[in-house]
Amino acid sequence: MPTHHCLLVRDGTFAAVGEGGDITGERGVAPDGLFARDARHLSRWQLTIDGVAPTVLVATPTGPTGETPARASAVLTQPAGRSDVPGITLFREQTVAQGELVDEIRVEGNGARPVSVLLALTVDADFADQFELRDDHRWYQKPHAVRTRKRRPDGVEFGYLRQQWHSRTVVAADPAPDAVEETGSGARRLCWRIELPPHGGTTLRLTVTAFPHGVPVPLTAPPPVPAAPEPAAYGGGELGRACAQGAADLEALRMPALGPDAEQLRVPAAGVPWFLTLLGRHALLTSLLTLDSHPDMGRDTLLALAATQAVDAEPERIAQPGKIVHEVRNGELAYFRQVPYGRYYGSVDATPLFLLLLGAHAERTGDDKLAHRLERAARAAVSWMFDHAGLGDHGYLRYRADEGGLANQSWKDSPDAICFPDGEPARGTIVAAAPQGYAYAALVRTAELARDVWADAAWATRLSEAAEALRERFLRDFWLPEERFPALALDGEGRQVGTLGSDAGHLLWTGVLEGERADAVAERLLSPAFFSGWGIRTVAAGQDAYHPLAYHRGAVWPHDSAIAALGLARAGHHERAATLTDGLLALAAAHGYRMPEVITGYGREDHPVPVPYPHACSPQSWAAAAPLALRRCRSARPDATAEGD
Repeated sequence: MPTHHCLLVRDGTFAAVGEGGDITGERGVAPDGLFARDARHLSRWQLTIDGVAPTVLVATPTGPTGETPARASAVLTQPAGRSDVPGITLFREQTVAQGELVDEIRVEGNGARPVSVLLALTVDADFADQFELRDDHRWYQKPHAVRTRKRRPDGVEFGYLRQQWHSRTVVAADPAPDAVEETGSGARRLCWRIELPPHGGTTLRLTVTAFPHGVPVPLTAPPPVPAAPEPAAYGGGELGRACAQGAADLEALRMPALGPDAEQLRVPAAGVPWFLTLLGRHALLTSLLTLDSHPDMGRDTLLALAATQAVDAEPERIAQPGKIVHEVRNGELAYFRQVPYGRYYGSVDATPLFLLLLGAHAERTGDDKLAHRLERAARAAVSWMFDHAGLGDHGYLRYRADEGGLANQSWKDSPDAICFPDGEPARGTIVAAAPQGYAYAALVRTAELARDVWADAAWATRLSEAAEALRERFLRDFWLPEERFPALALDGEGRQVGTLGSDAGHLLWTGVLEGERADAVAERLLSPAFFSGWGIRTVAAGQDAYHPLAYHRGAVWPHDSAIAALGLARAGHHERAATLTDGLLALAAAHGYRMPEVITGYGREDHPVPVPYPHACSPQSWAAAAPLALRRCRSARPDATAEGD
């Protein structure tokens, strides 16, 4: 998001407003508005004083979003020349929570004479689907769609109807507007004639409530949870500040979800503005990275994903029995299947990550109740890996690009992400490296649960043997002897895709690589080709495939680097883990201690300030989780001092 937008995020709702609190109806890479359940419920919110836009004296902030509720303020006044004195000042405070935007405008007279002004607010709701707003190259047909605008005693109500799809936005004002006017664009203008005595003041309170389709009342408030730890709980220094900001961002990004028995949960949404929704891989990795400090988030993530686990084969959704969902969308285009993401299962790695988190959660909490409750889901997930994903017949988890969905289905899911060193895309059925590491760790963890929790020793033995067999196959088929590094993938013909990529850090983390191979990978990951000074490049520089502005072929992702740091520490390379951690913390400090989702691959020696990646989400959940995971690297060092150093 550009810096001129302030983001207010809470409970699955967010507002993007301009520097004075206005909304203009922008589209493209940086849309503004009020958003709930994948739709824009407010597309115009523009204030004027006597027909003119006010002057911004203090702009809305663009800093932390972890407050409860999300809040921003601005100070505005009448436009005036150098010799004029504005008659009034407006103090504007906006909050977002539970499907609502509240805008309180305090109007204060500045002089010893009475003041009379006309305040007007132009409002509209276009109910645009987020996929419309993010895609400038495709026009989505909406047959028989109707938009309505209806006057209310205290404001106006906007409606949208397409067949059985019905959404509303209600704007209520206190005091009620003196007039509601139509504009040429179809928007409505709410008008107040404000009469102030000398040095007098008054307050307008406007409440915008979203009523998305399928939610007949305002969005349900999530159940209460323990308050997020205070910043002091994370200690001082760059690590403490980055952890405090990450925890605040994660709290802001948690959104309502339902469990297997329709219980209310709070799960981490992936990121703002495009992914304020449940994405399986993102929620699972975020929960794994924060398991020490937020075990409740891991619990809720597992239950929400168990509730959406596939039961039947649905080719149009890329679903097979036991598979964990990749993306859940609630918008109009998903409802009418104009995009495939209503419940979309195009991920090869969410299912093993589900098993990995279930086992790690039981170990971390010492509580096996959740593992008992989700035993059936776990067994179905294991069956999916063997019976549908290729582990049984072909020895690896595999995927093919699906029409209308994702070309790649590991975490590097952009179309050109899995490519040969010359940049040529891998084709056919793909076996990506990182998911094999997740599958290995998932089998190991599930074997532990089978033995220690479910009392199924025979199954535990089979899973352990399958894990070791997978590891042996992987080392045979993926290892590049000349490079002393694993291949990025195998293509449809079984050829090694010999690009050197950051997935190797995930393989260290999951334990597939050990001994001399782990040592070789650790050395390479901290080489100048990989380590930019801020983090690990997704593809090592020096290969034709490398591009510093490519999403998964050269850019630096903090969560990816944090996983690599954990892997380095696991392999005993604590000094290298510390070097990587220091680079990531310097990156966080350069962004006000909010870890960015992704930056470009330009090196720190050439560019002493991190070069941003265009269109990155902020805040973003697994980026917010990264500092919390780095605490493990600091505490794991043999010479570790206080975690806040």
